[in-house]
Amino acid sequence: MAITTLRSTEKPSRPQNITVLGLPDGLRNHFVAMVGEFCGTFLFLFFAYAIAQAANSTTDAISTPNPAQLVMISAGFGFSLAANVFTFFRVSGGQFNPCVSLSLALVGAISPIRAAICSFAQIVAGIAAAAAVDSLTPGPILYANSLGEGVSKTRGLFLEMFMTAQLCIAVLMLAATKHRSRPMAPLGIGLALFIDHLVGVFFTGAGVNPARSFGPAVVIPSFPVYHWIYWVGPILGAIIAAGLFHFLKFFHYETTNSSQDDDGFAEIEESLKSRV
Repeated sequence: MAITTLRSTEKPSRPQNITVLGLPDGLRNHFVAMVGEFCGTFLFLFFAYAIAQAANSTTDAISTPNPAQLVMISAGFGFSLAANVFTFFRVSGGQFNPCVSLSLALVGAISPIRAAICSFAQIVAGIAAAAAVDSLTPGPILYANSLGEGVSKTRGLFLEMFMTAQLCIAVLMLAATKHRSRPMAPLGIGLALFIDHLVGVFFTGAGVNPARSFGPAVVIPSFPVYHWIYWVGPILGAIIAAGLFHFLKFFHYETTNSSQDDDGFAEIEESLKSRV
């Protein structure tokens, strides 16, 4: 009686020194990552911007939160991010945010050069997505970031910092490390952004991503005097997330609850073999 192997122990071989159009392996990889980040960021923000445009078109400006509107915008950004991270994760890692790229570089998950290349692609994609939605939907742009009534620049700065830290630590813990639930990382990352938007849409517009904030500002064009908080706040959040990750790694957090990565496959295989 043959026993079907539940999990292969052999790792697929990776092709080495691939040259396409005369590009050496390293340069080709950077180019593909840049294209992946541009396409993924464009699709993520295109659908998120379009949903925010539709949600904000349904109500007049109000001084109190509209729960249905907040949930629609939050779900638009969260699910659009999750879908596109799932799609492009194997191409470029599905970063789609210069501050996520920064946090990955700070923990050594990607090189500074890769982070810079991807960040450039993300910012250009944010402008392109904002322009595309502006061209395809009626009325003025309604998805630009702005501070809510009574929200000071200081409050906005720290809100953006903490929200970005939440997103970046989710990326670092779920996608930048190997663990049993890593294939579901895009869902967790999307949920993190969903929560960020539930908190931030009414108070700051929930920037959390310089590419997301910069795109509409360029297309309108309009840069409020506090536009800097949508860069400084997220950058500080990325640094905090990287610092927390380094702290946990320094104390070998993976040994604290090591059983959570036990998959039980070895025990199942032994049980099946004993029945032969």
